[in-house]
Amino acid sequence: MTAVKNNKNIDESEDLILAIDNGTQSVRALLFDLTGNVVGKSKVELDPYFSREPGWAEQEPIYYWESLCQACQRLWESTDIDKSRIKGITLTCQRGTTMCVDDNGQPLRPAVVWLDQRRANTDDPIGSFWGPLGTMTGLKGLVNYFRSKCSSRWIAQHEPEVWAKTKHFLLLSGWHTFKLTGEYKDSVGGTVGYLPFDYRKLNWAPHWDWSWGATCLKREQLAELVKPGELLGSITDDAARQTGIPQGLPLIAAGADKACEVIGSGCYEKNTGCLSYGTTATINVVHDRFREPQFLVPPWPAAIPDTWNSEFMVYRGYWMVSWFKQQFGHHECSVAEREGVLPEELFEDLIDQAPAGSMGLMLQPYWSPGLKNQEAKGGIIGFGDVHHRAHVYRAIVEGLAYALREGKEKLEKKGRLKLHRLVVSGGGSQSDGALQLTADIFNLPVIRPHTYETSGLGAAINVAVGLGYYPDYSSAIRGMTRADKTFDPNPDNVKIYNRLYSEVYLKMYKQLQPLYRKIREITGYPE
Repeated sequence: MTAVKNNKNIDESEDLILAIDNGTQSVRALLFDLTGNVVGKSKVELDPYFSREPGWAEQEPIYYWESLCQACQRLWESTDIDKSRIKGITLTCQRGTTMCVDDNGQPLRPAVVWLDQRRANTDDPIGSFWGPLGTMTGLKGLVNYFRSKCSSRWIAQHEPEVWAKTKHFLLLSGWHTFKLTGEYKDSVGGTVGYLPFDYRKLNWAPHWDWSWGATCLKREQLAELVKPGELLGSITDDAARQTGIPQGLPLIAAGADKACEVIGSGCYEKNTGCLSYGTTATINVVHDRFREPQFLVPPWPAAIPDTWNSEFMVYRGYWMVSWFKQQFGHHECSVAEREGVLPEELFEDLIDQAPAGSMGLMLQPYWSPGLKNQEAKGGIIGFGDVHHRAHVYRAIVEGLAYALREGKEKLEKKGRLKLHRLVVSGGGSQSDGALQLTADIFNLPVIRPHTYETSGLGAAINVAVGLGYYPDYSSAIRGMTRADKTFDPNPDNVKIYNRLYSEVYLKMYKQLQPLYRKIREITGYPE
């Protein structure tokens, strides 16, 4: 196969790539041409999880697989293409969702979704010299946080009969790979979670590492890892019957959804940041060296082999927009249903109804605790009788941008770099108002990519390089990504936001942290 030399429009005889994107909210089957255009698409909405107990988030593995099959079948029904044009298939999935499988490849229990909040017991010693070392260095709390968050550890403690039968412990991407190919393999680029993984060497941890005991896992329970762009396996006859994907086509490894968003947005240079306004809001930069974005928080494997994404995350970031829609957006939802438009289109007007800075209404978006702020809660300050729903909505989006700007500054300091522009992906990237205020808060040009399907496109780029259509990732990214629209900072708004960010936002957490601790002490929430 020869490399694509330019961005010419393909004709009907040229090859296509199928990317399957299993996110938190939906499964999408996407056909891309070799210049990054979407030529076919289907979508199956997901129930993100169910809860058998408060704080639990689970989903049936077979539900994910059946949704993937349905997405593929809908694609064939809606797209009139010759399947022989499809030369490669790939997967990109939500991060950190895990499942137990027996020796016949059957799920033993529901998958534990990344949103799950249960905690494993950590009363037992850490073991070997790691326990005393953790105590001496003051890192015992962080180690125990890791141990408590391991779904494998929780299952071993609370469902020992299930754990005894667990032959394979898989991420969602590993589960789909098995169902498609019969192989227990997964991509290095998707290995993110509370697992015994060596992020520096991009492989499973050495046998003597403390993380094996912390997770209760054994090496033989985990998938064989391959690099992005390499072969995971071929589509089996059974998978072909269920999905309609031609039997024997190669399944090429990609990265996790966030990793694929980075390259699918066109980010591969150190002066470009990839900001994602998704269910989890993130800002990422690509490194060819291991650089921790925060102390003892590793960079994640990138979708480009042997590279890393330094990431700053706002857990449940753009989920707050969905929360606002559910709690306060009944009017817009009713009007949208009557007029046949999306509610988000009407929420765009709310941003325009409030001025930059939301008349002093400031939001801190720590609505779920994290590793570095385990006692955190969200905060909104500055309320007055002039404020209405539009101010609250704009303050939510501004608060996310403030938090991600703080993350940007940390990434720049730790990575010894300076960002000159941002490319924004995720659901929030479709809002002109959100992108303009992001440009104003960061005081940087903000670019919307040519396609909303950046995670799927990033996975397709892995196939395009892996099958030899492009000689390397830089040329593939240049050939398959491009800007749709650029938002330049408004100087007047930049002045307002700079003062609010430096004089108010950066001081909020330090001032409120003692109160968060008291709330946690009195109510027990968050755990």
